[in-house]
Amino acid sequence: MEDFNKKYNMTDAELFAPIDKDELASEKITAPRYSYWRSTFRVFFRKKVNVVVLVLLAFVVAFAYIYPVVIGYDAEVDPFINVTDTAAQHLTPVEALKYFGNHLKWIFGANARGASTFDAIWYGSSISISLALICAAINMTVGTLLGAVWGFSRKFDMIMNEVYNILGNIPSTLFISVMVMVFSPSFWTLVFAMTIMGWMGMAYYIRTRVIIIRDHEYNLASRCLGTSIFKIATKNILPFMTSVIVLEIAAAIPGYISSEVFLSYIGLGIKDQTLGRLIYESQNAMVTPGWGWEFWTPVAVASVITVVLYVTGQNLGDASDPRTHM
Repeated sequence: MEDFNKKYNMTDAELFAPIDKDELASEKITAPRYSYWRSTFRVFFRKKVNVVVLVLLAFVVAFAYIYPVVIGYDAEVDPFINVTDTAAQHLTPVEALKYFGNHLKWIFGANARGASTFDAIWYGSSISISLALICAAINMTVGTLLGAVWGFSRKFDMIMNEVYNILGNIPSTLFISVMVMVFSPSFWTLVFAMTIMGWMGMAYYIRTRVIIIRDHEYNLASRCLGTSIFKIATKNILPFMTSVIVLEIAAAIPGYISSEVFLSYIGLGIKDQTLGRLIYESQNAMVTPGWGWEFWTPVAVASVITVVLYVTGQNLGDASDPRTHM
C-alpha cells in the first residue's frame, strides 16, 4: 500500500474515497458519434469513380439549365433563325464551324433548319430532365407513403390488392399514349399521364418490403401502445428503407427520360423541343449519307444523361445502406 501512496502521491483516504452514484452516467457508453448522411457521403466519395460521375452530372446540369439561359435561347425564334438559308442546313460540325465561324454552338453542326444542334440539344435536355424529376418526385412520394400503409394495414391491403390487380396489368405505354391522344400533348399532360398510375409499381414494391419487417418486436410494441399505423409506417419502417427508395429513384428517373424519348420518337410525345422530339424530327437524317450526325448526336446525349443519372443514383443507393458504413 505504501508503494501506491508513493507512486500516486495520494493518501489512503484519497485512494479509497467513496464517490456519488450517478444512474444516468452509468447508462452511458463510450462510442464514436454516428451521422447517417455523413457516413453515406463518406462511403460514396470513397470510390473515385463516383467523383468522375458527379463531375459529368454537374456538366450535364450546367449545360441543360444554365447554358440556354446564358445565351438567351428563344425556343420560338432560334430554331428557325436560318430556315431560309439553304447553305446553312444539314451541316456537319466541320462544315458548320467553317460556315459560321469557330463558336461553341456549332460543334454539333446544324440541323435541317440551319439551327444549332448543340443549342437545341441542351434546351431539350432541360425539358426532358425536368419532366423526369417531376414525375419521379410525385410517383416516389405517393408510392412510398401509400406503400408503407398498404403493407402495414391488412384492411387496406385487401382493397389495394384488387386495385393493383386491375390497374397494374394495363400496359403503361398504351395508357400514356391514350392519355396523350385524348388530351392536348403538352408537358403537364405527359406528367399527368406518367403519374396517374406510375406510383403503383413503387407502392407495391414498398408494400412487399414492409410486410417483411412489420411484425418485428418494436413495431408490435408500438401497436400495443396505441401508436397509429401511419406513424409506425413513417417513423419505424420508412427510415430503414432509405437505400431501397434511393435505388428505386435511381432507376425511375432515367426510365422517365427514356419513355419521353420513345413516345416522341413514335410521334406521341409533347410538341416542345425535347430530346425525344429532336430525335423524332431527325430520324430521316439517319439514313441519309452525311446527315447521320443530326440523329446520333441527340441519341448520344440522351444516353449519356440517362447513364450518368442511373450510375449516380445506384452508387448513392449503395452508399446509403447502413451495412456499408462499418
